Amino acid sequence: MPVQRSFTRRAARLHAVAFALSAAVAVALPAQPATAVQSPSADSLTIRDLLDITTASVADLSSDGRWLAMTIAQRRDNLGAEASRTGDPTYVRSAAVRLVVIDTRSLAQREVFKGKRMVRTALWSPDGTKLAILTVENEALQLGLWDRANGAVTAAKLPAGQYIAENTELRWSDDGKSLAFAVRADAWKVKAKARFVELTKGPVTVLDGSADFLEWDAMNRMSAERAVVAWTPATGAITTLRPTGVIGPWTLAKDGRAITVQEDITKKTDYDVIGGREWKLVTRAVGDTADRVLQPSLKGLNLNWADDGRTFALTREGRVSIGTIGDTATRHLLGPAPAARGAAAATPDTTAAARAQRAKERFSVVRWSPVGDALLAQNSEGFWVVDVASGNRELVVAASDSDMTQPRTQSITWSHDGRYLYFSQSARTTWNRAVMRFDRTAKQMAELARGAKFFTGLRLSKDGSTAVLAIADGNRVADVYVGDAALGGLRRVVESNPQLAQKPFAKTRLISYLDADGKTRHGVVFLPASVVSGEKLPTVFLIYEDFFDDTPDPVANLLASNGYAVVKPSVGFEIGFPGEAWQKGVLAAANEVIRLGIADSARLGVHGTSYGGYATNLLITYTDRFKAAINMSGKVDIISFYTDSPRLGVRNIHAAEKSQDRIGATLWQQPQKYVEHSAIMFADRIKTPLLLMTGGEDHNVPALNTREMYYALRRLGKPVVWANYVNGGHGTPNTTEAEFTDYHQRVLDWYGKYLKRPTGGK
Repeated sequence: MPVQRSFTRRAARLHAVAFALSAAVAVALPAQPATAVQSPSADSLTIRDLLDITTASVADLSSDGRWLAMTIAQRRDNLGAEASRTGDPTYVRSAAVRLVVIDTRSLAQREVFKGKRMVRTALWSPDGTKLAILTVENEALQLGLWDRANGAVTAAKLPAGQYIAENTELRWSDDGKSLAFAVRADAWKVKAKARFVELTKGPVTVLDGSADFLEWDAMNRMSAERAVVAWTPATGAITTLRPTGVIGPWTLAKDGRAITVQEDITKKTDYDVIGGREWKLVTRAVGDTADRVLQPSLKGLNLNWADDGRTFALTREGRVSIGTIGDTATRHLLGPAPAARGAAAATPDTTAAARAQRAKERFSVVRWSPVGDALLAQNSEGFWVVDVASGNRELVVAASDSDMTQPRTQSITWSHDGRYLYFSQSARTTWNRAVMRFDRTAKQMAELARGAKFFTGLRLSKDGSTAVLAIADGNRVADVYVGDAALGGLRRVVESNPQLAQKPFAKTRLISYLDADGKTRHGVVFLPASVVSGEKLPTVFLIYEDFFDDTPDPVANLLASNGYAVVKPSVGFEIGFPGEAWQKGVLAAANEVIRLGIADSARLGVHGTSYGGYATNLLITYTDRFKAAINMSGKVDIISFYTDSPRLGVRNIHAAEKSQDRIGATLWQQPQKYVEHSAIMFADRIKTPLLLMTGGEDHNVPALNTREMYYALRRLGKPVVWANYVNGGHGTPNTTEAEFTDYHQRVLDWYGKYLKRPTGGK
């Protein structure tokens, strides 16, 4: 059979590549000296330290830049999640946090509540005197208004039979007199909860393949059933802005006179898009009962709103048009001109020059100017400021994803007066990050910050006086800083983790190497803080897809504190052959860290979570270079995974066919590829001791899928252990401190058993 022969030849070639990489290293390396692994000291990073890591996040900055609302939470605050309720649209949960208000001039702090509360959203009124807060209490959202002057909280009271929707947005009116949010009827909650129970507990569940929607797709679609209301705190009145319907994203006009919504008109489950929905764009004046249809379907269109809530941009296939809620017609602005009606389609020119020219003509909208006079758009050449009235455009940043000599550039924000555009830049070959600001008036780009630090989450006050952002050293948790709009006079708002100041976080190093195809890849190496120069360490490869920056990684730091080098290698994918990526990239990265004298070639381990766990299990069917492996929440059988995880709708089918798994075909079009990419089919080739870690309530990669590998390896008499956290979800269990601790300790114990040498051992 030709297909089978092709599959066999390809598999043989890949095994030959893996063998050659292994053999080359085996020949080149001298015998390793017997060195003892570093033992953690009393001040080393511990599992408990991971739970104590604190994250400070900006909730909102007042318009005048004076008042900063922040949430402060520890990792342990996320414990208590009920993964069993994945897909339950009535389930509301948020981490308990401290909500503080900080004076950006004096940096004085003020607690909004006594102790921690489950805060979903905090939003300043336009004048900065009130803070609207959504909290979670008794599994329901509550809306309160905190008065900055006296600390009093006024609670919103909804009409009988209504409650705040679990997926609500929260928006102030421009005059600060009212707050808009989404609500539902109590009867909806009863109906949704009953359907969830029926699907999960029965006692009898009947599914009909002729139904328009997959049962869980229909379940998820229920979340769009809601209404939009406005609360006027001064009077306590609740006014309906939009009656109950199947409503997606919604926008209020800045003048408060109209509401525009995306109305769900999906006819059946869409297998081409994860969670695919078809929306109709409709608008109505507040107080009216009739809609005006702006777009009968948004399918294939990207929608971007201007701040006025009346003007929008629509993008399809690189073509941008402008519309308003006052008109059903749109105006072409950017990209290829629309084809004339009835015109015959031209034969496309497929030359390289023609393709490059077409790429230059295709644009996507990044953001609107806050004053509505311009758009920031992007094409293959870079970022352009486009005048909305004339269509004239100006290239402000040259940026190309294909040119490795240029830094990666991203748009951050636009000053509220429309004058300044902020960008982040990151070099592709070294840890060199920057914040840049383009002045539209002077037509100049200025560098505001540069270095190895991370600069993220930049936010500007509306009056342009104040900027807040997070700044972090490599492999350290970020702190929030405040300064002026040019990032001058930066001051740290709060020190998030003083308890970690003296902890020996890992040293980080960026490496470059050639994969098996001769393409340059990068990897991040985490080294023990007290590593001795020239010492060859037991080394763990933490794999997923691409890694470049030295952002803090709790597991990598925990392993480094216990004497391991940790390598996070990057890989490159080819549609139809994802399994090759890890063979070509990870094994080449292993060769490099061995060549550099970092890794002990006889003591290599590998693990990953989710897609990385899947990669780990596939990788060890091709090579026995690794002496220990851990698959955390990763599938082992892509065939059973393909139609499993029903609570995610079409997600796993789409992942296999079109997105993350990159098979490039359905199971029935290319069955041999699904076999080739299922580690369970090659379990007999595995020689590496394998630890499987799953969550019993993981509805992304069900534990039953990973369980197949446990029973296969047990049947084959190979070393395998399966740890299933019965109440856990996907990845690290967020259930209890005991289970969180057990999870991480098992990782340390597994590598300790197979990679560590006894002191003085050989």
